[in-house]
Amino acid sequence: MSPSQLNRRSLFASGLAAGLAVPLLSRAQAAAFDPGFVDHEAERFRAAFEIPGYGVAVVGAGAEPFLKGYGVRTMGRPERIDAHTRFAIASNTKAYTAAAIAILVDEGRLGWDEPVIRYLPEFRMYDPAVTQMMSVRDLLCHRSGLPLGAGDLLFFPDTTHTAEDALKALAYLKPARPFRGGYAYDNILYTVAGILIARVSGGSWADFIATRLLAPIGETDAAPSLDWLHADNVAGRHGRRGGAFVGRGPMTIVQPQGEHGDAIQAAGGIQASVSDQAKWIATQLAHGVTPGGKRLWSEAQADAMWAPQVITGVSDGPTPDNPGRPVQRSYALGWGVQDYRGERLISHSGGLNGQITQTALLPRRKLGVVVFSNAEGQSTAYLRNAILDHLLGAPAFDWVEACRKASARDEAEAIAHADHDVTTPPAGGPSLPLDAYVGRYRDPWYGDVIVSRQGAGLAIAFLPTPSFKSVLQPWGPDSFRTHFAPGVGEDALVTFVAAKGRVERIAMKAFSPLADFSYDFHHLDFRPVT
Repeated sequence: MSPSQLNRRSLFASGLAAGLAVPLLSRAQAAAFDPGFVDHEAERFRAAFEIPGYGVAVVGAGAEPFLKGYGVRTMGRPERIDAHTRFAIASNTKAYTAAAIAILVDEGRLGWDEPVIRYLPEFRMYDPAVTQMMSVRDLLCHRSGLPLGAGDLLFFPDTTHTAEDALKALAYLKPARPFRGGYAYDNILYTVAGILIARVSGGSWADFIATRLLAPIGETDAAPSLDWLHADNVAGRHGRRGGAFVGRGPMTIVQPQGEHGDAIQAAGGIQASVSDQAKWIATQLAHGVTPGGKRLWSEAQADAMWAPQVITGVSDGPTPDNPGRPVQRSYALGWGVQDYRGERLISHSGGLNGQITQTALLPRRKLGVVVFSNAEGQSTAYLRNAILDHLLGAPAFDWVEACRKASARDEAEAIAHADHDVTTPPAGGPSLPLDAYVGRYRDPWYGDVIVSRQGAGLAIAFLPTPSFKSVLQPWGPDSFRTHFAPGVGEDALVTFVAAKGRVERIAMKAFSPLADFSYDFHHLDFRPVT
């Protein structure tokens, strides 16, 4: 993503000309930023967590943005990351989808609080009452009542499902709480938002993003999806594999999963460089005015996108182990909103197979930070915090050590709370002859799996997810675990519920206690196809 650098003088001039109160930084503020600090911290994090590379941008700390790459694009290869290396920004895409809707609201073609069915008559939720009440705004703030990650197996790993399949699947996804009764992150309603944008605009979501956002902002490295990306300067993907679970073992090269086709585009499809994302931050901080002076959305829509819609967490605030711990976190429209060291922080993260990305804005100070990583893990968020602290002049704190402790604690807690044995098969086995398990089974939102005989045992194939094929290893009474090919996703624990000599249904859950929530096997309810 090799454009010229963002000219902040042009941004300030265009902002003032448009009537924006964009204050110039004082000489003291500009002098407070030390690029050497970022260099030092980035290399500390790389060494501590074996990260092949980072891309970093800092906006607002000087007349020009700080843009730099650290390390290599792909381990074992010499090509270096630079300011124009493309990363999958993943869920940072959600803010672009929200901005696309904001543009359509400004044009009078959509209304934030109009029901979705006004624009998509075929739209259906599990509860007919919710179908009638669900607004355009509700699509973007994770308060629908759906459980965490609902429907994500429609997207990950690579699948034959389309965005339209996701729209149809919604009617079968059972809620976990009342409508607008709390927060649970999902991708599927952003996919619906992408369909809505396409339906109203008359083109595809990708076309709208490319022509109405990426091009006018000047994101010349960027592409709206992996299918649109045709470039050599692209970050590789890395994660720990080869251990007992995904996330354990040596750092190794992995491949993108679930990023082709249109199913996940509006929720996490954009590919961009830190140079591109710096221009996006500048446009956000200028409330919709691009670095070139073009207004894309109104002040009213800028306010709407940053306005909290649902509380996502509360605490007593900072602790000695985490001085950035917020008192309250909320979700707005494609952005998280929280307090951070006494400032309002607008931010989002993104994670896909082998890459993690962070975008953060401090609106009062007109500052922004981007940290992109070509490896999985929590380090990207903690490096972001280190840079934010430097910009704020906060007391020194070792975010590398904090990341190390938090990662170990989170893993230990997940394993301790696992509700099944993940090391040794429990006692017991099949209660029926193996042929009794053979057949085709269907879940109404996901599709079909086929259980077949393979040698002296059983095998399973998930038809909409071609890479999900495996032998079934016995793992307790009427339960089996999969062994999918390395790198394609999380394994499943497959339990056959039998009565009167026949299988009535199949229930599943992720085998690993460390599994990403997107492997929502526990939402599946397979029944025999007769």
